Amino acid sequence: MSVGEPESAGPGRRDAEATKAAILRAARHLLARHAHADITLRAVAERAGVSPPLIMKYFGNKETLFARVMSFEEDAAALLDAPLADLGRHMVRHVLVSQSERGADPLLRIVFAPLQGTQGDTLRANFRTQVSDRLALRLDGPDAGLRAELAVGMLLGLGVMYGIARGGDVRAAPLDAVVARYAPAVQAHLTP
Repeated sequence: MSVGEPESAGPGRRDAEATKAAILRAARHLLARHAHADITLRAVAERAGVSPPLIMKYFGNKETLFARVMSFEEDAAALLDAPLADLGRHMVRHVLVSQSERGADPLLRIVFAPLQGTQGDTLRANFRTQVSDRLALRLDGPDAGLRAELAVGMLLGLGVMYGIARGGDVRAAPLDAVVARYAPAVQAHLTP
């Protein structure tokens, strides 16, 4: 870097964001399989391929990290970022692109929510308020809550079929073809 040249936010920023994302993925993976109390920062660090002090640098402590892991705020914002008339198409595309390009859809972690314990309760409560209820507030007409839950359920089903069950035909079909077939059914719940 020459004198007077501003520091770049490019590669370093991307590396930091990629590292944070790897840490969150590792913590989500461990939380789906272990009780919160049994997960150490060292285990998260090993799974993410980073050092425990780096987790502390980015997230402060274990509680702050797991508060982020148990929140769906950012994920819901991306999922619901479209006008209502095109929201079904946007949501279906979002799920498929998340699966095909990033290897996971962060909303799918609700599928792995522990059945018992406070972290399972927290994940389910956050999912309801931050995803389903937030979607319902955007809908007009009767039964908005029911319609929102049905639409979200369809998205989760698609995510499971694509990413977890690895449905051969769904994965082999062009993304736009799956969107064209699936989005109208989701949209029917959003704008009946």
